[in-house]
Amino acid sequence: MKKITLLSLLMASSVALQAQKKEEVKDTTATSEFNKWTIEATVGQAKGVKPYAVGYFSSDPGAFLGKPQANSFSLSGRYMLSPIFGFRGSLHYDNLKNIKDNGSKPFEMQQFGVGLEGVVNLSRLLGIQENLNRFGLLAHGGIKIDAMTSKTANVFENDHNNGATEWNGGLVIGITPQFRITQKLAVMLDVSVQNNYRQHFNWDGSYSDISNNLNGQLITGSLGLSYSFGPNDIHGDWAVIRDKKSDEIEALGKRIDDMETLMNDTDKDGVPDYLDQENNSVAGVAVDTRGKMVDINRNGVPDELERYVDKTTKEVTQQSNEDMVKKLINEGYVTTYFDTNKSTPTNVSTEGIDFMLTYLRNFPNTKIEIIGHADEIGSSAFNNNLANKRAEAVKAILVKAGIAADRMTVVTQGEDSSVDPNSDGARKLVRRVTFQVK
Repeated sequence: MKKITLLSLLMASSVALQAQKKEEVKDTTATSEFNKWTIEATVGQAKGVKPYAVGYFSSDPGAFLGKPQANSFSLSGRYMLSPIFGFRGSLHYDNLKNIKDNGSKPFEMQQFGVGLEGVVNLSRLLGIQENLNRFGLLAHGGIKIDAMTSKTANVFENDHNNGATEWNGGLVIGITPQFRITQKLAVMLDVSVQNNYRQHFNWDGSYSDISNNLNGQLITGSLGLSYSFGPNDIHGDWAVIRDKKSDEIEALGKRIDDMETLMNDTDKDGVPDYLDQENNSVAGVAVDTRGKMVDINRNGVPDELERYVDKTTKEVTQQSNEDMVKKLINEGYVTTYFDTNKSTPTNVSTEGIDFMLTYLRNFPNTKIEIIGHADEIGSSAFNNNLANKRAEAVKAILVKAGIAADRMTVVTQGEDSSVDPNSDGARKLVRRVTFQVK
């Protein structure tokens, strides 16, 4: 039997090793299975915050949100080096002017620029991607270089630098909420703040006062679309990237579960269920390598039980058949087993109930006690109640099979302390119902 068990473990280990090799091959590509390239296009409003010459400003103070206008357009390409971090290059055009009849002197400033920024997928970084579902959140920051061209008419000689172009540079930061509307297409809302550190012009086209120290500020709010390119069916910002270590732990757990399942031995005859051709053999009766009870003379009675019956018959020659069967019952050879915390007999242990049904039918004047047992796991009160439920369940089965209820008495034995409570296998032997013939 030990040889069979060892061989089974070796076979299971071999299968698990082959499965591990396949999973390792899969894991090596897991982190690259997301679309890294994304193109983005936006339209929105760019608003020069400062500096302005006296009498110039862009918003309408009396209008809701300053009467926004679409004057900013951008096209960007983004490449993610990892699921969390990447870079973005952008082209943008802004046309800043005062709102009509807002009280400002008229001005117009055109701005063409390029940008290079780092992009962080905050949803992944913060570990909230699954909670956000179709929503996403990006943060970005980097540098921008712009060509500012004044289109404001000169009042005095070249006082607003009409037609002159000035190069300007600064740093930009922003945040971009997203919502995925199809597998690869998402709508995005971006809010960015650009701080310039080489801005000679005011936003109205005149030269900035020396006290401004070449500083300028621009705020942009825009709405756009992003489209992800690549072999994956879903947008790269939402792709599910499984952690390799988590996969390895999950695969290891599955292999252990599979091996435990392979080595289950329902009838406790020493032969694992996957090799056992008779997994309801009587406890304590010898079995062969296939789990079948040994019956050399092929008379339908296991040899070990047959030898016991023969020995008993010789020792008590005048003992009746009823007394012989009664002794087998009272000494615990007829038993029904239960799973943990269950009061329904297991599928493979109904043989004991069937034996008692046959016995009670053949001896209609006999009365019996149905004795419930439980293991020591849990409180004594709970186990006493569970043992009672098990005995009641067996009684109910016999009643439904035609045995009068007054012929059977339920007895609660409660916890059985005859086995090691720390052994799962031993506890299975005491979760049972036995019988006593009165």
